[in-house]
Amino acid sequence: MIPSTQLTPYRCLLYNVGVMPYETAHQWQRSLVAERIHNPELDDVLILLEHPPVYTLGTGANPEFIKFNLDKSDYNVHRIERGGEVTYHCPGQLVGYPILNLRHYRQDLHWYLRQLEEVLIRVLANYDLKGERIPGFTGVWLEGYKVAAIGIKVSKWITMHGFSLNVCPDMTGFQQIIPCGIIDKPVSSLARWIPDITCNQVRHSIDQCFAEVFDVTMKNSESRGAGTAPRNDSSITP
Repeated sequence: MIPSTQLTPYRCLLYNVGVMPYETAHQWQRSLVAERIHNPELDDVLILLEHPPVYTLGTGANPEFIKFNLDKSDYNVHRIERGGEVTYHCPGQLVGYPILNLRHYRQDLHWYLRQLEEVLIRVLANYDLKGERIPGFTGVWLEGYKVAAIGIKVSKWITMHGFSLNVCPDMTGFQQIIPCGIIDKPVSSLARWIPDITCNQVRHSIDQCFAEVFDVTMKNSESRGAGTAPRNDSSITP
């Protein structure tokens, strides 16, 4: 848990979004981070959403982990500023983007990664599934299968990017890459253990566990002001 001297928990604005194009979510995150660098007292944010099929490559990602030609790709691919190797997003995978000011918590990136893992481990426990860490790797495993990936970027102690949890996606997109550059550890989804599970069922569990681990008060956000969810894309569902 968080060593903190505050009398009341910090507030975290929760945005529950449907399927959002990766470019839109990325721009939104960068806007939220810039606002909080300018004004560190703004509330923290947690965005929960899904993406259309897309591959993302972290800084320094090794092209050997990609099984298709990047120069002649039929897939949507984005090189981004997070850490880590190549990963895949698609509907049925729940993605979380925390925009947190780590000065309010602990200025320690390794601690932050472990906290994100703890959130996901607690989510799995809510379904009587035992999530595990593997020393030397980042993410969460279930009976030897990786079900959650984590990749972050921190600017002036403001976080962006975050985690993805495979709930019930079409897993075939992972066949075109070596996910996270881990050759000998397969990926899977919660649907392997709970066939009828859906992202909507898991969303509340994630925001509840996130609030517990980071000791914050979650507030559902519906405002339309600056820095809030973009509303001008027809593929975004409330």
